[in-house]
Amino acid sequence: MKSAHDLVLAAKTRIAEVDLQQAEAAIRDADLLIDVREADEYAAAHIPGAINIPRGLLEFKLSNDPQLSERTLKLVLYCKNSGRSALAADALREMGYRNVLSLSGGIEAWQAAGHELLAPKLPAFD
Repeated sequence: MKSAHDLVLAAKTRIAEVDLQQAEAAIRDADLLIDVREADEYAAAHIPGAINIPRGLLEFKLSNDPQLSERTLKLVLYCKNSGRSALAADALREMGYRNVLSLSGGIEAWQAAGHELLAPKLPAFD
């Protein structure tokens, strides 16, 4: 029986990942940067410019929104550490999307490299 880790490893053999050195350029060139984490994770902190479409809704959202159904869209996906985004990228590949990248290491690697994150501002207390 396969584990989630096995599924992620298999997906990573079929998708394209972008490393941190090329990530900023790939994001600038992308039509959409998609955070596939859950809404509460996105609300806590996300990469600037990202939209949130949780992994469990991704295929349905892209299939049902005419603006997102174009299979030539350039998409960059990320999650916490690249497992969910690899699975999501593989599913989109199966759906015929041709320009999908998964951010290697996810938002954890992005943050560890010192890249900007958007997070809610806490109120100042005097």
